[in-house]
Amino acid sequence: MNFHPFGRWLASAVMIALLSCEKSHGVELTFELPDNAEQCFFEEIKEGSEGYLEYQVITGGQYDVDMGLFAPDGSTLYQDYKKQYDSHKWTAQHSGTYKFCFSNQFSTFSHKVVYFDLQVGDEQPLRPNMANRIGAMTQMETSMMNMHESLKKIIDYQTHHRMREQQGRVRAEDLNERVSWWSVGEFAVVIVIGVGEVMLLRSFFTDKKTQSTI
Repeated sequence: MNFHPFGRWLASAVMIALLSCEKSHGVELTFELPDNAEQCFFEEIKEGSEGYLEYQVITGGQYDVDMGLFAPDGSTLYQDYKKQYDSHKWTAQHSGTYKFCFSNQFSTFSHKVVYFDLQVGDEQPLRPNMANRIGAMTQMETSMMNMHESLKKIIDYQTHHRMREQQGRVRAEDLNERVSWWSVGEFAVVIVIGVGEVMLLRSFFTDKKTQSTI
C-alpha cells in the first residue's frame, strides 16, 4: 500500500513526539485548596534536569496563594506569598524528590481553586539527528519545526484561555447568585410593605365602624 508523502511525514512526526516523552514530561493539574489548608506535591527529578513551574489561582477570595518549592535536602528554591500567578525555572542540583506546596492557611473562609503546570527535562529535537546535523534543513524539516512551535504556542494559549474562561464563568455565576438573592429580598420587602398597607387601611375602616356604632 502506498501512502501520501504528507501521511508518512505525519506518522513519523507522531512517533517522534511519542518518543520525546521519554526524556521530557509534564504535569498539568487543577485542584481545590480549602481554607486553612496546605497541599504539597512531589516529583522525582534527576540532577542537571531543568524544571519549569507555572501556577495561577483560578477562583476564590482575592485570587491569591502562598507557594514554596523545596529541594531534596530541604533547601528553599522558591518562596512567595499571596500571589495570584507566577512561574519559576530552575536546574536540579541534586537527584531526588522535589516538593512544591501551595498554602491557603492565611485565609479563614475562602476556598481556592489552583492550576499549575510542571515541566521537567529538555525537549528532544523532532528528529534524532537534527542536533548534530551540519547542513541546512530541508523545506519539509523547516515546515515541521515551524508547525511544532506553533502547536506548542496554541496549546499554551488554549490553556490560558480556558483558565480565563473559568474565572469569568465563576464570577458571572457568583454575580447571578447575588442578583437572585437581592431580587428575593426585594420581593419579600414588597410583600411585607403590601401586607402592612392593607392591614393599616383595614384598621382605619374598623375604627370608623366602631365609632358609628356607638
